[in-house]
Amino acid sequence: MKPYQKIPIRECGQPLVPIPADKFVIPSPHAYEKLGANYRGKSPYFLRQGVLNALIDAQNRLQVYQPGWQILIFDAYRPVEVQQFMVDYTFQTLLDTRGLAKEKLSEAESQAILTEVYTIWAIPSDNAATPPPHSTGAAIDITLVDEKGQAIQMGGEIDEISERSHPDHYIAAKSPREQSYHQKRVLLAKVMEEAGFSRHKGEWWHFSLGDQMWAWSLERAYAIYGRVEDEVGLAAKRFSGGHKGGGRFS
Repeated sequence: MKPYQKIPIRECGQPLVPIPADKFVIPSPHAYEKLGANYRGKSPYFLRQGVLNALIDAQNRLQVYQPGWQILIFDAYRPVEVQQFMVDYTFQTLLDTRGLAKEKLSEAESQAILTEVYTIWAIPSDNAATPPPHSTGAAIDITLVDEKGQAIQMGGEIDEISERSHPDHYIAAKSPREQSYHQKRVLLAKVMEEAGFSRHKGEWWHFSLGDQMWAWSLERAYAIYGRVEDEVGLAAKRFSGGHKGGGRFS
């Protein structure tokens, strides 16, 4: 169990709502759908209403610092089964990269690789008390694009398992290019935190508002968003035009 998972949840019942394609850069198809993740007819581009309101605020704040720049939505709502798919996919990718076969690994070797996987991916828990952050509709993975629609270089890729993923990896960098990476990460965090979000301590791209990680990071007594449950009518459904937008990122 990670420290933030000990935070109690007082679910507020706020619905998931679509992220407006006219306000953000939204890639299509979604990155995990390209890999084979099955969202079962639901869109990943949904967030809780309060989280979306704050994200729009962050986008507006970004315009003050960098007119014309936009937030690119890499990932938002993620069902637990998609979380499991990505854990399995990443595990297999590490094996393939290292020329290893799963059936030949010892239990200790397998666990060591899984530990690496969990430096980036939350455990795909079915326990309502310990939901993966993205399954709550309150966590989002983002980056920036400039006024020409070009991706801003942040010094590392989203979901990258390496030291470069740490938000402050480039804080003591000497080269102008690496210092630029740090400054862009600081800008992203600044607009998000001013809007009420909390950044993941180990991932420059991951922000949340209202979930357990957010509550733990900001020392709140409880989280207000738990795992989204289909049976209580909070399922994210496909919506007309929901995957449009994003131009050269589609």
